[in-house]
Amino acid sequence: MPGTTIVEDIELIIEDIGGGGGKLPPAGGDDDGDSGRRRGPQLPAARRYATAILIAIVSIVMFFMAMASAYIYLRANSNRWVPLHLPWIVWVNTTLLLLSSGVMELARQRLARADVRRFRRLWFGATTLGILFLAGQLVAWRQFVLAGFYVATNQASSFFYIFTGLHGLHLLGGICALLYVSFRKFDKARVSRTVAAEVASYYWHFMDGLWIFLLALLYFGK
Repeated sequence: MPGTTIVEDIELIIEDIGGGGGKLPPAGGDDDGDSGRRRGPQLPAARRYATAILIAIVSIVMFFMAMASAYIYLRANSNRWVPLHLPWIVWVNTTLLLLSSGVMELARQRLARADVRRFRRLWFGATTLGILFLAGQLVAWRQFVLAGFYVATNQASSFFYIFTGLHGLHLLGGICALLYVSFRKFDKARVSRTVAAEVASYYWHFMDGLWIFLLALLYFGK
């Protein structure tokens, strides 16, 4: 049954988060006194975190697929479609976002080795790159405005603002999650810093992939 398959997929994700085959992360991986004794009771909380992220990702995919379908249909059938040239800053922003994912994975590697100080620095660096991406998207909007393209100028410009604006809004939620992992004291939390960082990274990498898809759609559909 479809429902059974979804549940099994979620359980596989949870097992992966739990350390892969029941293998516990090294003791001292969190600087807040989070030891292996607290790993077992955290499983229900970790399950909720992973399920929530999975539901959020599926919902976002469905929403953007609907928007992409409308974009493709209008691009192919509208006689009022005006091709759009993407501002150069968009490519710089893409590089920043991809770099943030790479730095985030380096941060998780340091956390797995119980190097919390280095983890904090790298994690903050990934967060900063994400913030710079959002700032760069605002610059792209500014360049569009200076070029005379507004939300209602034509269909192509409308989709540019819609895609970049909604993606930026969802990415802002991801930045809040990264800041939560950075500043949350996990000594009394129901999940470890390791679990929180892994779940947050799933969402962040998904937002990277979503942006690449939207950029390709805007570039090849111009």
